Amino acid sequence: MFRWVFYVCGMIILSMGVVLNTKSLMGVSPIISVPYVISIIGGFNFGDAAMVAYVVIALIEYVLKGRSFSPVDLLQIPLSFAITRFFNVFGALLPDATELWQQALCLLFGIALTGMGAAMNLNERLVPNPGDGVVQAVSDRVGKPVGICKNVIDCGCVIFCVVLGVVTTGHIVGVGVGTILAVVGVGRFMALYNYLFAEPTMRLAGMPTNA
Repeated sequence: MFRWVFYVCGMIILSMGVVLNTKSLMGVSPIISVPYVISIIGGFNFGDAAMVAYVVIALIEYVLKGRSFSPVDLLQIPLSFAITRFFNVFGALLPDATELWQQALCLLFGIALTGMGAAMNLNERLVPNPGDGVVQAVSDRVGKPVGICKNVIDCGCVIFCVVLGVVTTGHIVGVGVGTILAVVGVGRFMALYNYLFAEPTMRLAGMPTNA
């Protein structure tokens, strides 16, 4: 029961964090920056672009996991629809930040909640959202901490978006100071959550720990 409680709470916290990052008006979260920028440049629907990105990410996971890839991992695709429902709810409830101090608070809480929610979601080893699922797959494959792998992947997404925007439009699209700060901050908050809470929460959920 606790395993599912932590999983659902992590998904909700993650969704709120992504929306808060957007509401700061200082740049979108790195993990969704690629489909967002592509949708702007190509004039596509953002939801459709995100779904295509999720399918591509699932294929990348398949390559990384090899024989350990499970049919259950394919549930990440329909799960992405559920995540977007949380996006819509929080997006409707939370107003855009207009003052600088409001933007700073939104960005701080957005980064913190995104990192903590992602860590909670991944630790339960159920069905991660596609973006975090590929982070876990890379972490397992290379034997490096999840937080570090998250930082590297986020940096790759931002670099790709900057290059794509400059090449196709002549200027940067969809990437702001909030995106850059999230590249470093989300991974660090994942590491902080795991340092403080991973062992007790995973034990409570009946999950194996390193202890």
